[in-house]
Amino acid sequence: MTVQVELWGLITFLVGLAITFMSCVFGFARVLGAQIDQRLTEKFRAQEEAREVGSKALREHIDRYIAQADRTADQVAALERDFLRWQAELPVNYVRREDYVRGQSVIEAKLDALYSKLEVVQMRGANNG
Repeated sequence: MTVQVELWGLITFLVGLAITFMSCVFGFARVLGAQIDQRLTEKFRAQEEAREVGSKALREHIDRYIAQADRTADQVAALERDFLRWQAELPVNYVRREDYVRGQSVIEAKLDALYSKLEVVQMRGANNG
């Protein structure tokens, strides 16, 4: 049994086989490319959602920090007002030790001067009397 194949028939068969093989490879590459594209899209979507969640959490944290900073600033302003009020009332309610000693010295000096004058008057009265 002999098989005869013509050259053009063989070339046509081989070219057809090569085209079929290349078509299968191209089809598999398209399917694989579509799957890769789909997975990348899902991955990017998941990353975008994670970024949005992180951004939202960061915004909430910053808003809480700003609110706390505002409350702290209000408390500092109230404390400063109270301190300034206390400073204004301090001289009215309290006398420094040095000021008290100075005032007391002045009063004692006046009393001593008055005592001296009374003593002089008593001596003149005793001499005249």
